[in-house]
Amino acid sequence: MSRSAGPLWLVWLLAATPGFSVAVEPPVPVATVQLQTLPREQVLDGVVEAINQSTVSAQTAGRVEEIMVDVNDFVAQGSPIIRIRNIEQRAGLDQAQAALREAQARFTEAQADYNRIRSVYEKRLVAKTQMDAATATFDAAKARLEAAQAGVAQAKESLGYTTINAPYSGIVLERHVQLGETVQPGKPLMTGFSLDELRVVANVPQRLIETVRQHHQARVLLPNGENSIAAVKLTFFPYADPQSNVFKVRVDLPPKTAGLYPGMFVKTAFQVGEEQRLMVPRQALAQRGEVSAVYVVKDGKISLRQVRPGQIKGETVEILAGLEPGETVALDPIKAGIDLKDQQPLTAGK
Repeated sequence: MSRSAGPLWLVWLLAATPGFSVAVEPPVPVATVQLQTLPREQVLDGVVEAINQSTVSAQTAGRVEEIMVDVNDFVAQGSPIIRIRNIEQRAGLDQAQAALREAQARFTEAQADYNRIRSVYEKRLVAKTQMDAATATFDAAKARLEAAQAGVAQAKESLGYTTINAPYSGIVLERHVQLGETVQPGKPLMTGFSLDELRVVANVPQRLIETVRQHHQARVLLPNGENSIAAVKLTFFPYADPQSNVFKVRVDLPPKTAGLYPGMFVKTAFQVGEEQRLMVPRQALAQRGEVSAVYVVKDGKISLRQVRPGQIKGETVEILAGLEPGETVALDPIKAGIDLKDQQPLTAGK
């Protein structure tokens, strides 16, 4: 692409940006500053918390035989974290499986007797009492077989309780047992949380809660102060705190949100209305230390004007003071600054 085609391509790109009309006024491409209707927001404090945070407890009795993870370790979902001595549970499974084999043999025998007597009974060669007895024996054998099958399933479940697996991928917060300690069902073993799903809990004053409910939009401002994350869901608690008269609101974030951790304080912007704001493309803003300025183009002349920027919205920035709607600003501050220097001697000469 040639050098002359570069600015024209930039103008075409900005012409597709809603809220800006772009024109080519030599020597630099410009954008016409216009008012845009944007959400009016109320920024409140919030605290990040993990949606999945829980304590894993023992479901069987035994002695802690192995601890595979510790505090601050990351654990993948389904990975073993603690093993409990399982000699008693394994013996119970062996016993249940032996009982199942016996029940299966008894059932096979009863089924064969039942089928034989039924075929004879259908020919009216045996009494009904014999048929009833065979039926009862068969039903009892079937019930014992089902009970033995349930006993094996229960024994396997009990044996499975001796290996505690992570319910989800996360980080270990606290370990509640020591190696060799004997535990009973219900004894807390480990506490952890997942960073995959986070939310922010904010307190909304009573005077704002109805407006926040109505618009149902919020975004969480990241610590860097420039970026934000739109909420995927808002959950409103149906009551106010009797001491502070504030409503608790949960702001769910997209899965695997980076840069936030449980316990952090963050700013949460809730939409409470709409308002018009003066916006310019971020590329038009020239920053020199603490001073912000834009190059204003009028009648083909370039001038540098100090402005007071506000919030950043994607690729645009709010201008609180220094510009008026309808004015045009240079989209390439570096080139505009060079052209301004070239323009000054000509002005002085006149």
